[in-house]
Amino acid sequence: MPSADHDLGPQHLGVPAKTVTREPHDRSPEHAEPSRFLPHVQGLRAIAVLCVVLYHFWPGRITGGYIGVDIFFVISGFLITSHLMREVTATGTVKLGQFWARRARRLLPASLLVLLFCAVVVMSPYLMPTSALPNEVREILSSTFYVENWYLALNSADYLNHSGSPTTVQHYWSLSLEEQFYVMWPLIMLLAAWIGVKFFRGARRRAILVALGVVTVVSFAFCVVFTITNPAPAYFVTFGRMWQFGVGAMIALVPLLRVRNAIGSFVLGWGGILLLVYVTFTFDGQTPFPGYMAALPTLGAAAVIAASNSDRWWYPTRILSIRPAQFVGDISYSLYLWHWPLIIIAPSVPFWGLTIYHRVALLVLCFVLAWLTKRFVEDPVRGWKVLTTRPARVTLWSSLAAMIVVALVAATAWFVNAPLYNQGTRDIAELQQNPPECFGAASVLDPACAGTDFGDTILPAPGFAGIDRPEDPQCFVQLTDSRPVSCTFGSDDPDAPRVALIGDSHAYQLLPTFQRMAEQNGWQLITWFKGACPWNTTPLSTPGAFGAACADWREGVQRAIDDTDLDVVFTAAIANTPYSSAGYDSSHDAAVAGYRDAWSTVTDRGIPVVTVVDNPVWETDPNKCLRTRDATECDGARSDVLVEDDPLRDAAAGLDSVTLLDFTDVFCGDDACAPVVGGANIYRDQDHLTVTFVDTLAPWYTEAIQGALAGRVAP
Repeated sequence: MPSADHDLGPQHLGVPAKTVTREPHDRSPEHAEPSRFLPHVQGLRAIAVLCVVLYHFWPGRITGGYIGVDIFFVISGFLITSHLMREVTATGTVKLGQFWARRARRLLPASLLVLLFCAVVVMSPYLMPTSALPNEVREILSSTFYVENWYLALNSADYLNHSGSPTTVQHYWSLSLEEQFYVMWPLIMLLAAWIGVKFFRGARRRAILVALGVVTVVSFAFCVVFTITNPAPAYFVTFGRMWQFGVGAMIALVPLLRVRNAIGSFVLGWGGILLLVYVTFTFDGQTPFPGYMAALPTLGAAAVIAASNSDRWWYPTRILSIRPAQFVGDISYSLYLWHWPLIIIAPSVPFWGLTIYHRVALLVLCFVLAWLTKRFVEDPVRGWKVLTTRPARVTLWSSLAAMIVVALVAATAWFVNAPLYNQGTRDIAELQQNPPECFGAASVLDPACAGTDFGDTILPAPGFAGIDRPEDPQCFVQLTDSRPVSCTFGSDDPDAPRVALIGDSHAYQLLPTFQRMAEQNGWQLITWFKGACPWNTTPLSTPGAFGAACADWREGVQRAIDDTDLDVVFTAAIANTPYSSAGYDSSHDAAVAGYRDAWSTVTDRGIPVVTVVDNPVWETDPNKCLRTRDATECDGARSDVLVEDDPLRDAAAGLDSVTLLDFTDVFCGDDACAPVVGGANIYRDQDHLTVTFVDTLAPWYTEAIQGALAGRVAP
């Protein structure tokens, strides 16, 4: 979320403020000139921050609340462009050092305070799982130097569908993007102003309007195309978001867009608010975003800003100016900074629960911390005479020094905990090589292990479970990548049985175990994996590039399968994959038909298929609970975490050439599912199994595959 530029507001842009011309050249005052405060823009800021915060607290209810960030981009484009245009009109230029110094004093104190808090928390293994340490440190460093959006883009993070364990500072991506806007925008305006003077008879304003208009149009086109072709990084890439700042800039630069007519302002303002409410509750993680859909919240925010008439109390400009809205708008910046780290950290606090009452209490705490930060950090530092009465470079160098301090604290967090992290990885490797007798699934499935009690043993420890994952990412295709990447493991003997392992991340989680099985049994293992894309012929209901990439990947994999001599195929998939129901009574029926159709391409060749019912999927990583509570307190209701009508189970029913494995009784009892079985920690995140636990299922996987191989070679 961008900054709360309370000190900036629209002016009569054609009328220069007289005080600017007397501004000292060696000082960096807090305000370049007087500015008119717009209460309804402050109220719009309150709407934006509440959308984001409530979305993060209750993502299942406020499904489109992420559009609050888009609202802020529009607000910032409007306010910053207004401010810069006034200065260009008055003086013919922009004092970049002073502008950037003001932004630094406005943004960095609260931002670096929260980053420092996160770095200290990461340093404590009691408040943060040690397995999260590398990602936390890397992202704190990225956020400190305002490149978090590029870090996430380059690592293909999916902000709207991100499972697993997001870091405490992931939300800094929007702050990073806005800081980059603060650097680029005045440079673009200055260049345009220079061109206007040099080549167009001093038409600075027109040149700036044209330049920003071109940037806005090109950025929007780029955003639409990039969202279609590569949606995950498109969410974070700077140029794909510049058009939203540009929309706000157009309102600032074109007086006709600011509607002062009573009826027009009323309709425009309330229409914008209703549009924002609509997208907040109808958009979700499946919405192709940002792309062309981002135009809706962007235009809704622009409409509210453009509605300028405030003659009547029922006008949106007046409603948004009431004191509660102003208060939330005032603390919006700090509220955004604090809410996300507290959401991430809270489940690891020993005395904190996960009930609705705890969430509400945490929300209240966020407001309190935001107000305290605004009152005792944001406002005082912005007016520090030691900075405001000195050249801009003093503020800028001081800011860099403060950023380096935060970076050093984050680095210290790594050096302090690195030995513990490395020891944890070694312990997990040792555990996988020499597991205890009757460990994990064997305690349920092996009759000889009946009655075995592991007491309070949890291996791997909850703080390290996130490390216990497959280590062959080159074999796993993600997001919009549609290449049918194949990996081969095990025996090189041309006569060795060939076993294929195909599916999404719930098939990929089996890879280390299947590698060992292949080596022990003399098989050759061939794999094809793609995230959130099961081996199924029914299209996903996910629109855009991701759904298309899945379809293309399936076609490529099928061609590879057709050209490969296989002896058995093993496949697995998450049970709640969203399938298109077109042509069927339900998406479940469509999924069942798609599995059978895909399997028939090998079973018709006499190649048997082995599949497995999916494991439970939790709302949040069970390790967060296990780190602070007894394992018996961390069970999940069977109805909440288990998909009873897994389409894989129904697809396998009645097919002689398909073997179905069902380990539901290992994970769950009649009413509840456990995160720990036979001393083994089952999950490394909310739905993926630890390699350690999957290893305990190896005897039953091996038996099923050997049975399928025997059936294939039988006369």
